[in-house]
Amino acid sequence: MEAAPTSPATTSAMHNSGGSGSRSGPVPRTRRYTADKVPLGTVILRMVVGFFILAVFVLPYLIMFFGSVKTKSQIRSVDPTYFPQEWHWENFVDMWSTPETPLVQNMISTVIIAVCATLLVLAVALPAAYYTARFKFPGRMVFLFLVIVTQMLQPAVLTSGLFRQFSMLGMNDTWAAMIVVNAAFNLSFATWIMHSFFAGIPKEIDEAARMDGASQMSVLFRINLPLVWPGIVTAIIFTFVACWNEFAASLVILSTAGNQPISVALTKFVGQYETSWQYVFGVSIIGILPVVLLFMLIEKRLVGGLTTGGVK
Repeated sequence: MEAAPTSPATTSAMHNSGGSGSRSGPVPRTRRYTADKVPLGTVILRMVVGFFILAVFVLPYLIMFFGSVKTKSQIRSVDPTYFPQEWHWENFVDMWSTPETPLVQNMISTVIIAVCATLLVLAVALPAAYYTARFKFPGRMVFLFLVIVTQMLQPAVLTSGLFRQFSMLGMNDTWAAMIVVNAAFNLSFATWIMHSFFAGIPKEIDEAARMDGASQMSVLFRINLPLVWPGIVTAIIFTFVACWNEFAASLVILSTAGNQPISVALTKFVGQYETSWQYVFGVSIIGILPVVLLFMLIEKRLVGGLTTGGVK
């Protein structure tokens, strides 16, 4: 006697039920959770608010850019226009050859001072932050308190004292003086921000590495540094930007035009009776461009450093 042929549906049901015909039935479907759709009005409102905020921040830079390609007469016109009537790109070439302001030397000075000061801060703040976060010693809290107190002092308040001190040491009007000043006034911030990252690492990781035979330096550089890298990048960026934009101490300590950074050189185009606004705008763009490019290159690491610890 021939067996009745089974249909594909019956075979599928028996297979899903483990081969038992008595447990045949529909296979339960997995419930999928989808996010609620945002109303169209809310999306449009967010876009409008976003574009408004973007315009508020971008508009000054656009005005500065348009001013850099105008002539002095167009900028000081009785009826000025936002867009230039004629685009004078030669302003970006002429501003480098002004006799009273050696911009090439100013840019070199700015790079050397900012980079060297940042490296000095990193070399001092990194071991200090690591040691204060991983070890307890007498006077530890007093030391951290004194570190944060130094953040209250700014170069603008101490310029006269710094000028006299560096004059006595024979370091006045030198890059070394500004490197020390910038490093000193940014050391506390870098120490504190890296201290918080080192303190967030479980000490069991260090103990496990030491049991495996790693030295203290190996624990620092091979174990801890990769874990606190976002914090180090954050400290480097904020220190570099602060050194790049420093003005007050550089204006007092550096008297030679070639030794001054770009922030001080910018003021040379502003005179008592006449101001070359097209060069002021052009130098301002050149001054902020390296910082903007640096932020674009490491934006992901910087955001990661600022948000680390926000979610546990």
